Amino acid sequence: MIDEFAKDNLYGRLRRDREALLWKLDGLSEYDVRRPLTATGTNLLGLVKHVATIEARYFGEVFGRPSPEPLCRWQDSDGSDQWAAEDETRDQIIEFYRRTWKHSDATIEEFSLDAPGHVPWWVEPCPNTNLFAVMTHVLSETVRHAGHADILREGLDGRTGLRAEHAKPVDEEARAAHYAKIERAARSAASIEAR
Repeated sequence: MIDEFAKDNLYGRLRRDREALLWKLDGLSEYDVRRPLTATGTNLLGLVKHVATIEARYFGEVFGRPSPEPLCRWQDSDGSDQWAAEDETRDQIIEFYRRTWKHSDATIEEFSLDAPGHVPWWVEPCPNTNLFAVMTHVLSETVRHAGHADILREGLDGRTGLRAEHAKPVDEEARAAHYAKIERAARSAASIEAR
């Protein structure tokens, strides 16, 4: 009973957060989804491509079901899974992610939570694992990168949130006042510390 609940819960959250990550691309220009927004080059479309690659590996080769999609090997990674080349379209990357979902979903649906898997790139705690640990890991990776995407999107146009229907119109005046209040508190704390 608890296994069914845990699997359904993890699976439901994974599906929700996949969609949240894709929503971060909606309505943005080709340039804005691709451009580097941090010093390390993090960008929205690259986050989608990266999470798709993570999911393809973990729900594929870890359970003896290699992804039908061509993937760079983890040990040879040159970071190309974290940005979109000029000849890769937004639609191609989104469709790669959606095809990966289908392959991942088949693994999740076919195996029980205690089904054994082997993650050769995990040294600690151990490369031998199970579907429960992999589902938890992939969910945490998806949530982590969806959070990155949320911050990047906020920096582009102020929109935040889990889904488009939850996003409120941006009140620039209220946001600026809130920002100023936090900035005053930070400066005040810094001046107290300097004394």
